[in-house]
Amino acid sequence: MARTHDRITGELARFIAAQPVFFVATAPLAADGHVNLSPKGLDTFAVLDGHTVAYLDLTGSGVETIAHLRENGRITIMFCAFEGPPRILRLHGRGEVLPAGTPAFDGLAARLARLPGARSVVRVAVERVSTSCGYGVPLMALDGQRADLVAWAERRGEDGIVRYRRERNAVSLDGLPGVPEAGPGS
Repeated sequence: MARTHDRITGELARFIAAQPVFFVATAPLAADGHVNLSPKGLDTFAVLDGHTVAYLDLTGSGVETIAHLRENGRITIMFCAFEGPPRILRLHGRGEVLPAGTPAFDGLAARLARLPGARSVVRVAVERVSTSCGYGVPLMALDGQRADLVAWAERRGEDGIVRYRRERNAVSLDGLPGVPEAGPGS
């Protein structure tokens, strides 16, 4: 049932586009470091080509993904079918963080959802594409996307988001550098 693909095909890209949530896993190099697994949604993901994907990274309570990618670049992204035929898709690769306010961010952000609180685009060079059955994944219906994160960012405003990042996103749980110091939109 498990299968490895040589690239993200059109069929797999359509599967990705149909999923309302995806999961991002990263880890530091240190054996005693914290492995991180984060759920993502809000239609922030894009397949750029058969070997490249990107997603809009929004300001949040942690900065593990950014810190791990800055340290070693390793990332796995997983999609699960919660409706329809069972399927799991994993994209293994090397990610890079493109901070808000940089030309690289601006070039890719135009292809992604525009949301307040965006702190970076994560671009991934996909090295391995695999699917598996997903028989153990439950069937669930989507009631809708939560508006909480967007409303939180709007209430804080751009200056409040910058302050929040300086206070809460400067270092990871393991003390790795997080969001680089920068100005508005960073």
